[in-house]
Amino acid sequence: MAQENFPPPVKWFDDRLGIGKIGKKNLRKVFPDHWSFMLGEIALYSFIILILTGIFLTFWFRPSMAEVEYQGSYSLLKGLHMSEAYESAVNISFDVRGGLLMRQIHHWAAVLFTAAMSIHLLRIFFTGAFRKPRELNWLIGIAMLFLGIIEGFIGYGLPDDLLSGTGLRITQGLVLAAPVVGTYLAFFIFGGQFPGDDFVSRFYTVHVLLIPGILLALITVHLFLVVYHKHTQYPGPGRTEKNVVGYPLMPVYMAKAGGFFFVVFGVTALMGALFQINPVWLYGPYNPAEVTAGSQPDWYMGWLDGAVRLMPGFESHFWGISISWNIFLPALVVPPLFIGFVALYPFIEAWITGDKREHHLLDRPRNVPTRTGIGAGLITFYGVLWLNSGNDLIATHFHSSINTITWVCRVLIVVGPVLAFWISRRVAIALQRADRERLLHGRESGIIVRSPEGAYAEKHLPISVYESYLLTARDRDTVLEVPPTTDENGVARPHRRRDRLRAALSRFYFADAVQNPTRAELTAADHDSGSASARRRSVNAND
Repeated sequence: MAQENFPPPVKWFDDRLGIGKIGKKNLRKVFPDHWSFMLGEIALYSFIILILTGIFLTFWFRPSMAEVEYQGSYSLLKGLHMSEAYESAVNISFDVRGGLLMRQIHHWAAVLFTAAMSIHLLRIFFTGAFRKPRELNWLIGIAMLFLGIIEGFIGYGLPDDLLSGTGLRITQGLVLAAPVVGTYLAFFIFGGQFPGDDFVSRFYTVHVLLIPGILLALITVHLFLVVYHKHTQYPGPGRTEKNVVGYPLMPVYMAKAGGFFFVVFGVTALMGALFQINPVWLYGPYNPAEVTAGSQPDWYMGWLDGAVRLMPGFESHFWGISISWNIFLPALVVPPLFIGFVALYPFIEAWITGDKREHHLLDRPRNVPTRTGIGAGLITFYGVLWLNSGNDLIATHFHSSINTITWVCRVLIVVGPVLAFWISRRVAIALQRADRERLLHGRESGIIVRSPEGAYAEKHLPISVYESYLLTARDRDTVLEVPPTTDENGVARPHRRRDRLRAALSRFYFADAVQNPTRAELTAADHDSGSASARRRSVNAND
């Protein structure tokens, strides 16, 4: 749009701020189109829903531990002493018009926000979208997921009901397990002995101001880097590392994104209206002398609870200091190691492969078998811990021994990731071999022919140009070798052990991976089955 065609208000701002040139360039930014890219949009829209519903809830929620006597409309709790926080949560559910709907939409949006970010990060991992120049965005995504989990857990603890109090009591135990500083941290977080009188007000400030502000800043930086680096895209004809094939931001992408936002909002509202979640009035106010039977955390905290349940109970005493290994290892050692490995994986892979190039085309998971196997192993490790967090409910529902379930999970936590890695890697390699056969010999037709010698064979038909491009749109892998002991000047090279380790890891990373056929192999295959142009004409005729 020419500047003189701007509406008068827009032209007024353009004359003073020069927004015309900026808008013209950025509103025509091209974004690729694929269903998996909507996962990040779901996370963004869920965050917006959380902000909107959270603002509504702040008008009636009272973050106070002051004791009151409940005289609201829910008769089963009348006359019971409780905190103002719990009383206001019950009042929002029964006495504020639309309050229960907003509470449930808020909770479902929090669950959806964390789930969408998790699946979005899995998509990025398996397709290699974290590679240069997007390592920083990967770290931002990990930070947002971690903060989202913390934010959800803090919000889960604000109503001060019996279920959330049980979770907070477990959290206090995890904090106390930290050697030397655990007691100080617990007193700082809870304002004294648990439950204390200050934790709700402190959690409320963190929940509505601190973490949302940090998340908003990280989302802004994340989106800026997506625009700056340009969006990744899947391989296909016309798509290279130098361009982006898709639709412009305005009007196509904006219209689709706006419609999708209302779809996400509508589905979340429907879930809030039809599916009950966190009925705090059924749990009652928190009492340190009571525990909710069969209590379970929200799904995103389940793996941490499962890790604690998995660890045998033992402790040690050093110089008057007691260390509870059954809490310290699963709660304070395993999670940082797991999250740290995932966060640093882009740098680990780049060091092993020696790949320092920029990548804007995504990988098919089968074309990177080792990375796919590592991802499957990490998912299995997380899944076993998550499954074990419900070992008590599994035991009661299936009439099994909880000790048997725990020991099965203890074995699976060691064996499961290894098996998942090996099976996923072998499946990916098998799919690579199938792609190579399809590329060299065409697709199976189901037609059996007999040769003059009497042998039977299946007739293969040539594949399309599009499919050929898709199957060959990747580089051949290069295995790193151990460099010579001396450089070109005859000086001994340093870091020999590191170089040998890197070469060994590179051989392992690319072991058994099937490479793209060479030009000579493709030419020979075309010669055996007719010219490439004849094969393409055959495909077009069949289509």
